[in-house]
Amino acid sequence: MQNAPTQLSPSDAMPESKLKEAKCHLYQDLIRLFNDSFAESEQTVLVKGKDEPIYIPASKTCEKHQIVFAHGYFASALHEIAHWCIAGKARRLLEDYGYWYCPDGRNEQEQAEFEKVEVKPQAIEWAFSLACGKSFRVSTDNLNGAPVDSEAFQAAVKQQLAWYLQHGFPPRAQHFIEVLQRFYDMPDLKAQGVIDVIN
Repeated sequence: MQNAPTQLSPSDAMPESKLKEAKCHLYQDLIRLFNDSFAESEQTVLVKGKDEPIYIPASKTCEKHQIVFAHGYFASALHEIAHWCIAGKARRLLEDYGYWYCPDGRNEQEQAEFEKVEVKPQAIEWAFSLACGKSFRVSTDNLNGAPVDSEAFQAAVKQQLAWYLQHGFPPRAQHFIEVLQRFYDMPDLKAQGVIDVIN
């Protein structure tokens, strides 16, 4: 049992030389790539926040929906985009998609609920990370709470990623994966041999 996030590098799925060719990972690029892709079609923009991440639906004071990620962290932006990619139309009209969130310090039952809703977005975030040649970290996000079986959670995220690779990602996630692959000059996830590595 451990609480520390597990670092998962894409290096097993692609040659080291290709990783070295990958561009620097700047949150400003993600903002531009996301907004170019979805600002008009989905009326949604990616925004750098100062504190905790949040999704804010459009209102009288802001004409576009906002995905606000934490402190300019690249991984936070990918994670929040992943949540948006699986949220349905009705959820995208609610602040934070209407989900319950209990902060760090969760008990065992609260942590189980947290992990249940985090498997799919973390699998998509992992795919985004691979698409831009960046390492990925499965996060149980409960350093001050009940002991966490991070290996079991990592296995669940891997299994979900394998399912997406075999059956297809949600449409907005697939589109953004392709956008990231083009920008970072990375091969298709299947061409990287990701399925073989994670199975």
